[in-house]
Amino acid sequence: MKKVIFFDIDGTLIDCTRGITEMTPRVKKSIKKLQTDGNYIFIATGRPYAFISEELLKFGFDGFVFTNGAQVVVKEELIYKQEINKEVVNEIIKNFEKFNIEYILEGEKYSYMKSEFQELYAYYDSFDISRKYIKIEYDIRNINIYKMEMLCKSKEAEEYCLSLKENGFDCNHNISSNIFEVYSSRETKASGIMRALNHLNIPIENSYSFGDGINDIEMLEVVGCGIAMGNASEKVKGHAKKVTDDVVRDGIAVGIEKFIN
Repeated sequence: MKKVIFFDIDGTLIDCTRGITEMTPRVKKSIKKLQTDGNYIFIATGRPYAFISEELLKFGFDGFVFTNGAQVVVKEELIYKQEINKEVVNEIIKNFEKFNIEYILEGEKYSYMKSEFQELYAYYDSFDISRKYIKIEYDIRNINIYKMEMLCKSKEAEEYCLSLKENGFDCNHNISSNIFEVYSSRETKASGIMRALNHLNIPIENSYSFGDGINDIEMLEVVGCGIAMGNASEKVKGHAKKVTDDVVRDGIAVGIEKFIN
């Protein structure tokens, strides 16, 4: 029976904060072997399409769970998408402007960010995120938005972003950079994974996932075998069935060799 393996990106396949901007040769070889053995390999990420590197897009993954489950692609076919209501997006943007919040709107292929948001651009540059799929001119009426990220510069702005939790959204806060992520609480990596498995008709017990972050907890729990990275927090590790090595020591390759092959 075929297996399906889902990989988070940041802190799992790569770690830009520690200088690992590409998958290592050992990790690439291990993942490719899974595929040549007849299994499916997927990325499950909070990132939108626009934030995925050319290396990952061209690697040959069988599918993607984008924007924490709001979009699911299997073999280049978009099998599921659930955008945020346009009226809700418009209302949120008005408040972003009111509180002087820099923001990016994450769409299906492109993401959208005003040219004057230079601090937010600098943040993404630090993660080697290309501007190829970021548009500075857009009409909100003509685009679908799946997730938003914001840079808050005041306590009031932070409080507003956190208040979105009370309106059907999940909100992640990177305290060190003051970046917030907002997305529908109905969509998760786990829900996206289930849609992919159902589409491929693969039983849950034949699924695996690798992750390190808080937004990976549900996907570590939902699959047959969730594998936490060695660099994950103890909280995240507590939700996994197995723990592999740190990303800087080829934790993906170690986990594949120990727990899947």
